[in-house]
Amino acid sequence: MICISTTSDLLTMPEAIIKCPTCGKALAWLSSNPYRPFCSERCQLIDLGEWADENRSIPVDPDHDDMTEEDLDRN
Repeated sequence: MICISTTSDLLTMPEAIIKCPTCGKALAWLSSNPYRPFCSERCQLIDLGEWADENRSIPVDPDHDDMTEEDLDRN
């Protein structure tokens, strides 16, 4: 089942069908969805909470970072 958020979305051809990264529900990628890539504000806030709680992070590679700890210590 695809989530359509407004009546005008029924007249708009979706650019793609994606899965909500939080709950996995299929939804149409429409510019009228203020929460994309999420299906709802709830899923958007759940994701934000995971980042805030540091349950999610962007992996780093110290060998390829532009700035090192030594650079930070100099300032």
